[in-house]
Amino acid sequence: MKRKKILFVCTGNTCRSPMAEALLRHKIKKNKIKWWDTASCGIQADVGGTISPNSKTVLNECGINVDNFTPRQLTQKRISASTLVVCMTANQKQILEDCGNVVCVRDLCGYDIPDPYGCGLEVYRQTREAISSACDSIIKNYILTYKD
Repeated sequence: MKRKKILFVCTGNTCRSPMAEALLRHKIKKNKIKWWDTASCGIQADVGGTISPNSKTVLNECGINVDNFTPRQLTQKRISASTLVVCMTANQKQILEDCGNVVCVRDLCGYDIPDPYGCGLEVYRQTREAISSACDSIIKNYILTYKD
């Protein structure tokens, strides 16, 4: 069976989409789901940068290590290589709607994931929980029901 990929997209690929990538990868492994992987990138990625310290902290609180994460720039090649592209907001989806199989968290869960950049740890924890719920929805309503 050919591997499938969920690609998460946010603005800078330092806060939300790296959290989504790490959380979904953790849930895929924990649930022993085969043939699926996840990645992330940014519309205006801080290539050469790192994951935001607060994102790293709130993921570490869940036992998820992201020490080796580096931001990646969104490209059409990355979109084309993905089974599903999930944007954090409806506005980001509008930017990419002509690029392929693009949805947003609002389509899947009824809410956007606001950018926590510059906020404190509590906002990052709230963001992590909103993303975690979105990942659960992706697994239940997309990955486990996916048909080629």
